[in-house]
Amino acid sequence: MAKGYWVSVYPAISPERLTAYDKLAGPAVRAAGGRTLSRGRRVVAHEAGITQRAVLVEFDSFEQAVAAYESEAYQKALVALPDGFERDFRIIEGID
Repeated sequence: MAKGYWVSVYPAISPERLTAYDKLAGPAVRAAGGRTLSRGRRVVAHEAGITQRAVLVEFDSFEQAVAAYESEAYQKALVALPDGFERDFRIIEGID
């Protein structure tokens, strides 16, 4: 079964503004079986040269990743996102 991934890129927000969201989202993701693989660490940009904050979360399946996003716990975390928030969020299926 192919794994599922959350891929988030934050083009216009500082990590400090995400504190309330992080306090709710982290436990919601872990409870749904998600594992954060990367979150805002070092970036070397090529091609378009965009070095925005990125987050990568892995789930055991694509369906699990979708269910985690739709969960009541994660929906509560989304409400805690700050005003002016901008994010490119995708749920993608792994190859195998």
